[in-house]
Amino acid sequence: MEINVLSDSKEEIEVEIGSLTIAELLRVYLNQDSAVVFAAWKREHYTKSPILKVKTKGKTAKKALSDAVSQITKDLDKVESNFKKIE
Repeated sequence: MEINVLSDSKEEIEVEIGSLTIAELLRVYLNQDSAVVFAAWKREHYTKSPILKVKTKGKTAKKALSDAVSQITKDLDKVESNFKKIE
């Protein structure tokens, strides 16, 4: 999966993400962060990759993205652990 940074400033970032599923997952987790003022994705056409835009206040946009990825990873590890318990 390819990720391209389209614009980046301290409290705002736009990234093009090669997967709509990942863009939506990030949007959900970013919107749970109290420092995130705005997180949404758009797609010009269904054949194009989505663009995720994040605006923050009190935290850098890159840190907010990093925190969201860390939380997603943590939650997925928990799910994996629970599945292993079933086996």
